[in-house]
Amino acid sequence: MPQRILVTGSAGFIGFHLCRKLLENGYTVVSLDNLNDYYDIQLKLDRLEILKEFPEFHFRKLDIADKSAVDAFFIDFKISKNDSVVNLAAQASVRYALKNPDNYIQSNLVGFFNLINASRIANCTHFIYASSSSVYGGNTRLPFSEHDNVDHPVSLYAATKKSNELMAHVYSYTYGLPTTGLRFFTVYGPFGRPDMAYFSFTKDILTGKPISVFNHGDMSRDFTYVDDIVRGILGIIGKKAEPQSDWDSSNPDPATSWVPYRVYNIGNHNSVNLLEFIKVLENCLGKKAIIEMFPMQTGDVKATYANVDALMKNVGFKPSTSIQVGMQKFVDWYLEYYTIPDCGMSRSS
Repeated sequence: MPQRILVTGSAGFIGFHLCRKLLENGYTVVSLDNLNDYYDIQLKLDRLEILKEFPEFHFRKLDIADKSAVDAFFIDFKISKNDSVVNLAAQASVRYALKNPDNYIQSNLVGFFNLINASRIANCTHFIYASSSSVYGGNTRLPFSEHDNVDHPVSLYAATKKSNELMAHVYSYTYGLPTTGLRFFTVYGPFGRPDMAYFSFTKDILTGKPISVFNHGDMSRDFTYVDDIVRGILGIIGKKAEPQSDWDSSNPDPATSWVPYRVYNIGNHNSVNLLEFIKVLENCLGKKAIIEMFPMQTGDVKATYANVDALMKNVGFKPSTSIQVGMQKFVDWYLEYYTIPDCGMSRSS
């Protein structure tokens, strides 16, 4: 692995955990984040405070949609062929896109271009980026495989992530830049995102508010604990995408190419029914949920389930955290972070 890694979205959920693990392992991390107010900025600032305890952590507040700022960042930090880039900066969430589509175009398309283009100019050794399980959209064959066609997105968020994969392929073909896309599956854990269902469920159960369950509970998700995700990313950083000599243009595999391009699923390979998940959360909290059922929301999919055979084969990825263990770790963090004695919240969440 290179000794210095550029991580974008370092104040975000996955970015924070990745940076901390890299720093604990002795790597230098240069990073950026725009610290937007999509969710609680204090949570992002608290993550950064932990990272700033490491002398080899370097941060700049920066919006990736600002091309001149991105280009200046690469120059100022002397990003070069010795460095790898992990792009985790993006506007997240399927539902938020229904009311704020412009944010997705600016961050996930314009911002992505700015970063991959700057990485190309700097001749970076490897460009790794966050894709999403959302790209599977209208697909119903489970488990989802990277080798399946994903041309039927059902949300703008998914469309931008699919676009990232296409843009990456062009840069791998045109400039020989090794690119690897990681399709994340419902990542959860301590210091998580407040907009995620497990986070809001926890808050509402503790305060006695009803939780909203869509599609009348007939949904399932491949919940993946953040530490497992980070281990997978670390494996990918150390394994550049390579051309596949046996790639067949008459039967094209979407996950590989004749150029240095690769796409992987990164999930737990274990889809959990939403109602079963709520029972796990209730057990962790020691408190029952008040459930209100609703129809399916626009942009949602009924089920996600990751086939991770390729990642297991190529980097030894093996998720090891059960939903019971992972959710208990999240709940323990939540109760401590928000200082909740006897379920009486003393800090806004």
